[in-house]
Amino acid sequence: MTPTRPRRIVVAITGATGAIYGVQLLRRLGAVPGVETHLVLSDAASLTLHQEVGMQRRDVEALAHVVHKNREIGASIASGSFQTDGMVIAPCSMKTLAAVAHGLADNLVARAADVILKERRRLVMMVRETPFNLAHLRNMTAVTEMGAIVFPPLPSFYHRPASIDEMVDHTLDRVLDLLGIDNPQAARWSGMRADAPTA
Repeated sequence: MTPTRPRRIVVAITGATGAIYGVQLLRRLGAVPGVETHLVLSDAASLTLHQEVGMQRRDVEALAHVVHKNREIGASIASGSFQTDGMVIAPCSMKTLAAVAHGLADNLVARAADVILKERRRLVMMVRETPFNLAHLRNMTAVTEMGAIVFPPLPSFYHRPASIDEMVDHTLDRVLDLLGIDNPQAARWSGMRADAPTA
């Protein structure tokens, strides 16, 4: 009998602002039994991680089960024959979005995303930029037509977050839902509060 393989989730962190999303996603996935994370950091991600969350590359890499270098085009996740269950680019820079939209698989982040799309697996792209220009919008349309999910990490407020961490975690709750990962602690909308004013 063939042993059941772990659920493999590829996590890519690029140089866009919002590095905390990738870091916290690795922590969340690392706590889920049976999940194996494969991490790729873009060249610019190290700078953003240091600037925004005060972490060195090695500290972030320690959160993943398997680490791949961005120039390692021969990595396992660069082939569709290596079975994975999804990929999240958190955060996703406009450069990476453009590379995926136009099939420019010139580094491992873009190649791994290309593989996920061609194998019809789940790709979640947490794009970070504001405001969007027309090139950004067209690239988001292109990747959506290719099967990706464009997921700008826009905070919600109905659960009344008391901290940045709560806002980040609520967004990642939605990402885990998209990956089909059981997430019992997620704050769920259950309808308008009973004391809400009537129209």
